[in-house]
Order: sequence, then structure tokens, then C-alpha cells
Amino acid sequence: APPPVPPPPMEAAGGLLLPRGRPRRPEAVRLRKRRSVLYGAARAAGGTSALTALAVAVRVLNCALVRTSFVPDEYWQSLEVAHRMAYGHLTWEWAQRLRGYSYPLLFASIYKALQLLGKDDVQLLIWVPRLVQAVLAAFADVKLYLLVRHLENAETAKYVYFCQLCSWFTWYSCTRTLTNTMETLLTIFALYYYPIKGSKMGSSCKYLTLIALAIVIRPTAAIPWIPLVFSHFLREQRKADLILHNCIPVGLVTLGISLIIDRVFFGEWVLVQLNFLKFNVLQNLGTLYGSHPWHWYLTQGLPIILGTHLPFFIHGCVLAPKRYRIFLMAVIWTVLVYSTLSHKEFRFIYPVLPFCMFFCGYSLKHLKAWKKSAASFLLVSNLLPALYTGLIHQRGTLDVMSHVQELCNDSNQSQAFVFIMMPCHSTPFYSHVHCPLKMRFLQCPPDLTGNESYIDEADVFYSNPLGWLNKEFYNDTLLPSHLIFFSVLEQEISSFLALKGYEKTATIFHTHVPQGRVGSHIYVYRKGLK
Repeated sequence: APPPVPPPPMEAAGGLLLPRGRPRRPEAVRLRKRRSVLYGAARAAGGTSALTALAVAVRVLNCALVRTSFVPDEYWQSLEVAHRMAYGHLTWEWAQRLRGYSYPLLFASIYKALQLLGKDDVQLLIWVPRLVQAVLAAFADVKLYLLVRHLENAETAKYVYFCQLCSWFTWYSCTRTLTNTMETLLTIFALYYYPIKGSKMGSSCKYLTLIALAIVIRPTAAIPWIPLVFSHFLREQRKADLILHNCIPVGLVTLGISLIIDRVFFGEWVLVQLNFLKFNVLQNLGTLYGSHPWHWYLTQGLPIILGTHLPFFIHGCVLAPKRYRIFLMAVIWTVLVYSTLSHKEFRFIYPVLPFCMFFCGYSLKHLKAWKKSAASFLLVSNLLPALYTGLIHQRGTLDVMSHVQELCNDSNQSQAFVFIMMPCHSTPFYSHVHCPLKMRFLQCPPDLTGNESYIDEADVFYSNPLGWLNKEFYNDTLLPSHLIFFSVLEQEISSFLALKGYEKTATIFHTHVPQGRVGSHIYVYRKGLK
């Protein structure tokens, strides 16, 4: 028998013993991981785009379902100022240099763009600024979701986003043209870039820039960020670089831009942010518009804007990890600082609501039982106040402007004269009329000279409405063609209306809870032809 053929010598290849002389099998190129990363990135981008589209759709619907008035600043410190660049009226704050033009400039740009396109219809002037605010609110919602997804996980982010959408006060406020609304949105954007422990998205330059913009718009925006910036400074190893390369350059650039904008419109160099802080914080002159007890934010303000989120907020504060205590500190600090000021409003603490929604979502995510029931409860319990405050409560002061708009198309427009006999700034003005109609309202500028006997025009009027009207319009040629006032005033001035030949032409619902000078309905009277 032939001798056996010996096996070929072996050689090592890639950690395996292969017969020498046989062709080596090339190593497989490992693309699976790279492809999965690319696929995951594309999938995440697609998911973010879908979420953004959903968020925009929700906030546009939100905008359409808010047809009520909140506070006069919604118009008088934004839209009316922007429209004043064509014609209109500025409140006393602008004469005292307490407000800056940076925020109204956004809406003035929108008005100018509409004018250049030949689309400066009054309805577009009313709705486009609010739609822009709604889109910005949607982007802020998405940033809040992405932040929580990065810090925690997608499920927790989903519940935080759900709480944000469910919040009745956010629904009520986020599409309004208030400086407080823009302050809140910029706070969310800044929070996304805040270098909290565990975050890889932190950017000192970006978050400080957004804070600076918020402060330019409303100086009190600095309050919630004081503990956050201080915490960042303590954790930062390169403290000198943080100050020299971020804080100082960002502060100088944003302040410089603000100074230049106000120099253009005021005609002189003025630091409105300093004037604002002096008036509202140092001198505490906000008490001219009312005062509340020190505990108001703790017993009424925060519980009311949180609504049924309150127990979830408390539960989330207890459960949340230690690194999120800085968010809770920002809420507590802001409430305490504002509590020291006599004049208090719900909207002042609106910027801390996103922090609260983080804890509410965290609570909802970690409920072991009744999770769906709790989510349903939040949705239903917030839907009712959101729809009521957005569609019914205090809608008359906006609805009445449609009656004023009709006078712009009247052949007798040049002879029309509308007198709004309401608490000052109750309605919008030329931003909701957009024609050079003669209009007047009761003035209420405060006296800043220390004259203790000073009484503003609105108070003088309401102390004796009938006597004031007879004195003011002693000659029939001075009489307005239209009078607009709350129903509580009708009986007191009925003799004047009858004597001067006024006829009621419209009754407009305003609120179910009339108080003081504010009635349940608004009446429109027109002077009859003799």
C-alpha cells in the first residue's frame, strides 16, 4: 500500500491554524456597527422631525383655541409698540425708558414684511405674530423633550412632554405675545445647552447667550438662572476661561446690540434694563398696580398655575436623583425672590413652569400602578380650564375690536371717533384696527414726582362717570361717534346716553366673573343722527 500523504504544514492566521499553502480567507470587514450607528442617527433625525411637525401642529391648534385676553402687556408692550412705528400710541413706560425695543422689533419686522408683500391685512397683523410665537413654543417643547431623553431615556422624555402639553397655564400663555412668554421659551432653549452633570450637550457659550437675550427682553429673566449659573461656576474647573471667554464676551455683545437698538428708536443712549430693575425691584413701584401678601405665590400663584400637576410635581421632587436638585432650587429661589416684591402676577413665575414639568413627568414615569389613569386624569383635568380660559373667559375685549374694525370700511371713517371707557389698556388699540381711526381711552399713568394728591384720569372718571362726561363733552361737537364700556357702567351714565342720542348697537360677552369696574358684558353705543 502506498505510504500515507502527510498533512500540509500549518500556519497561524488571524489566531487560527490554517494549512500552509491554502489561500487565506480574507477577514470579514465589520460594517455592522457603523451601519447601525448611521441608521440609528437617521432614525433619530427622522423621529425628531416627526416630533417637531407634531409639536408645531399642536401649538398652531393651541393658538387657534386661545381667543381671550390675559393682561394688557400682551399688546401694549409688544404689538402696539411695533405698530407705533407707523402710527399708534405708546404707554407711559416708554416715556420713562422702562422698556426696550428688542422684543417689539420682532413684530415690527413681521409687520414690515407683510407690508412689502402687500399682505398687511388687519387679520394677518393680529394672527401672524401669534403664529410665530406658537412655532417658537413648539420648538421649545421639542428641546425640552430632547433634553430629558438625553438625560434620562425616551420614555421619561415622553411623559415630560405629555405634562408640558397638558399644562393648562402653558396652553393659555405660550402663544401670547408677552415678554414673559418669550422669557420662558428662551429659558427652555438655554436649559437644553446647560451643562448639568451627565449632559454631553452642554455649551457655556450657547446657554449664556440665550440667557442674555432673555435678560435683554425682560431683566427679571436672570432670577431663575442665578442658582444654575452659580452651580455651573462652582463645578467648572477652568473658571477664568468661563468668565473671560464666555460670560464677558456674551454679555458685552448682547448688551451692545440692545443699546444700539434702543439708541435708534429712543434717539439717545439709554440702558432700559437698569431702569426696569430700579422701578420694579429696587424702588418696588410695581405696587402702583396692586399688592399681595408675601405668601401669595406659595399659597395661590404656584398651586394655581400647576393645577392638578401639583401632586405629581411634589412626588417627582422626592423621587428625582440628586443631580436634578438644581432645577428644584431654581424654582424655590425664583418663588422666594418674587415673594419679596409686593406686586405679584401669575405670569411672573411662568418661566419656572418647564422645570416643574420635568419633575411631573419624572413622577408619571415612575408610577408603578395607575399610570394610564393618572395620565388620563391630567389630560381631562387640564383640558377643561385650558378651553374655558382660552375660549370663554375675558374674550369680550378682543371681540369688540371686530366692531371697531368695521368702521375702517365705513364711508364716514373720517368722522368716526371711538371712545373706550374702560379701565385703561383693557383692549388692544391700533394693532387690532390698522387704520388711522380716531380713538381714545382713559389714561392711567402713575405719578413719579411724589405728588400724594395725584389721581389719574381713569380714577377721576370712575369716581363720577356722569359728571366727568358732562364736563368733558360740554359741547356736542366734541362727542364721540361710538362709546365702548362695560355693562356695570350703563345704569350710571344712562341719562347722558339718552340725552346725547346714543343707541346700543352691540352686546358682547366678556366674563362669567365680573369684578369691580369689569362687567360681564361690553356694550357698544353709537350716536344717532339727528
